Amino acid sequence: MGDMQILPVARHRPPLRRPTWIIVLVSMVSLFLVCAYIYPPQSRNACYVFSSRGCQVLTDWLPPAPARELTDEEIASRVVIREILSASFTPTKKAKIAFMFLTPGPLPFEKLWDKFFSGHEDRFSVYVHASKEKPVHVSRYFVNQDIRSDQVCKFNVNVSCFLVFHTFNLLMSYFDFHTFGCLFKIISYCLSTFSLFAAFVSGLCGPLKLINFWLYIISWLLVIWGKISMIDAERRLLANALRDPDNQHFVLLSDSCVPLYKFDYIYNYLMFTNISYVDCFYDPGPHGNGRYSEHMLPEVEMKDFRKGAQWFSLKRQHALIVLADNLYYSKFRDYCKPGLEGKNCIADEHYLPTFFNMVDPGGIANWSVTHVDWSERKWHPKLYRSQDVTYELLKNITSIDLSIHVTSDEKKEEQIQPCLWNGITRPCYLFARKFHKETIDDLLQLFSNYTAL
Repeated sequence: MGDMQILPVARHRPPLRRPTWIIVLVSMVSLFLVCAYIYPPQSRNACYVFSSRGCQVLTDWLPPAPARELTDEEIASRVVIREILSASFTPTKKAKIAFMFLTPGPLPFEKLWDKFFSGHEDRFSVYVHASKEKPVHVSRYFVNQDIRSDQVCKFNVNVSCFLVFHTFNLLMSYFDFHTFGCLFKIISYCLSTFSLFAAFVSGLCGPLKLINFWLYIISWLLVIWGKISMIDAERRLLANALRDPDNQHFVLLSDSCVPLYKFDYIYNYLMFTNISYVDCFYDPGPHGNGRYSEHMLPEVEMKDFRKGAQWFSLKRQHALIVLADNLYYSKFRDYCKPGLEGKNCIADEHYLPTFFNMVDPGGIANWSVTHVDWSERKWHPKLYRSQDVTYELLKNITSIDLSIHVTSDEKKEEQIQPCLWNGITRPCYLFARKFHKETIDDLLQLFSNYTAL
């Protein structure tokens, strides 16, 4: 017994357990990748699942989305635009710049423009679109240069009703449509109906008491900031200016614009380059892509939506395609307006930047040659008063050679690009606004000094 060996007893081992959690994890990852491959993200919000860099890598890895079949209207529009852009335009021997003034009434800086134009009569033309009041011109260059506006409908109207109605329409122009748009539309509709009814009753029952005024009923025809009527006025100016074959460049100016250089410098700057100056940048914030409406699909996608100031300078081919366009114009006419879907879409800030970004992005400079000061961060730019107008102010504006755009999202990101003219860094701005009419004497006194190169 003592010498008896005790053999070791075999240890009982439980059956090997499968790592089920690994199998589940691998399956989930595989399923996620398959879904990402088949159904790529349709919204940029999905990018926040990854880093922005990771989202870009994923986008590059995914196959390109199949090309969308174009509508008949898109095909026709693209053919016309392509033919215009590819056509060879030979400038005439008397190539001119069309200076197009978009104004509600008088032009307070005509004397300054007269001094600017003097001696260059064969190299420019002037067009004036006054939407509310026909100006009384003091410069020979502006006389008989007014074009037709939309003030065409005349009625006998009870004066008090008309004034109340007109006042509310003006309020609609300036208030925040995001908050008050629906209310003002209802009130305006009621007042317009009442005013016309009152005029009808007065005409029938009290003709002796009716004060006969031939007033313009322009509530729906007024060129109002933010509405498509502003674009209509711009197109009307272009149409009239294009009738002259010598006009090769088309500059849109306001009544508060002034020139920053002498005529020769501006003429050479615009004429001896093959691009248009259209302000255009991508703004992911609420005042940029936040104004986009999906009703613009399929022709206008959010990725193509752009923003910019309305003050453009177009070469002749670009002016022609703006007039030829109806497809994209109709999208902004119908779906980019204050108050639509609770948004504050401003047609004149989005139509042309988006249009050129889609049809000829390489043909524009992405900045406007008209300077405005948005440093006060208000709905409208800074208004220069008499005490602001100094030689230093004007020289500071003419020394700017960087175009800066600030996004409206929380990041307030600055998008900076050099102002390149034929590959050479040059000053960005040829004109400036917004100057109060009281500054005319100061500007006239400084003109010879600040325009000297």
